[in-house]
Amino acid sequence: MFRKISIQVVLGIWALLIIAPLLWTLLASFKSNAEIFGDALQLPGELRWDNWARAWERANIGRYLLNTVIVVFFGVAGTMLLSSMAAYVLARYRFPGNRLVYFLFVSGMAFPVFLALVPLFFVVDGFGLLNSHVGLVLVYIAYSLPFTVFFLTSFFRALPDAVAEAAMIDGASHTRTFFQVMLPMAKPALVSLTIFNVLGQWNQYLIPLVLLPGDKNLWVITQGVADISTIAGYEADWPGLFAALSMTVLPVVLIYIVFQRHIQSGLTSGALK
Repeated sequence: MFRKISIQVVLGIWALLIIAPLLWTLLASFKSNAEIFGDALQLPGELRWDNWARAWERANIGRYLLNTVIVVFFGVAGTMLLSSMAAYVLARYRFPGNRLVYFLFVSGMAFPVFLALVPLFFVVDGFGLLNSHVGLVLVYIAYSLPFTVFFLTSFFRALPDAVAEAAMIDGASHTRTFFQVMLPMAKPALVSLTIFNVLGQWNQYLIPLVLLPGDKNLWVITQGVADISTIAGYEADWPGLFAALSMTVLPVVLIYIVFQRHIQSGLTSGALK
């Protein structure tokens, strides 16, 4: 009983540490400068939606959000397609070099991305993809493949062989067996990993900072917020900064709230199978 209560207390404190800054940021986006630097726990005197309008228009948040949605959509789609195919082959087929390829994928998780930023810059520049969303999408896919392949390989190995064998007996090709039989069975893991990749790519800052150094119209949301933070320091527009931060955080929080059951069921299914 004591252990259960202790765990609940610890989780409650942890939840408070996570929720309190997010809630304060949201409330600060409706405050004036005087209220922000006054009582930290004071509620805004009124809902100042002009802070949000100013952040949206002057700070170009709308453009940054659109760029981020486009890049993350294609990045996650490419990641899930390529990683699911690679993981299925590594998990279900035996061929020379199978384990070597698998360990090469896994080793990618141990390689911090900031160590590769300089050579990555020159590689992308050599392909003529610097300052383009195409180059950023391709790097996002490569960056996200190791963890996704690692997780899906374990999941595909746990799926029953009898289902795939029955499909092959019925005349299904390897491709049809994968897309119409095995892939739907891996839906819980696919949904969980899709959400994880969306969150990871949405919050990525170092990679776009290096690969999109030029035109601000190509920037993603993390670059935009960093730029707004600098501008706010000179203009003392702290309400606008917090409004921009709220616009950045809210989509990610909503995605997690809506799909949290899928994340939990996907991880549990992978553990139980």
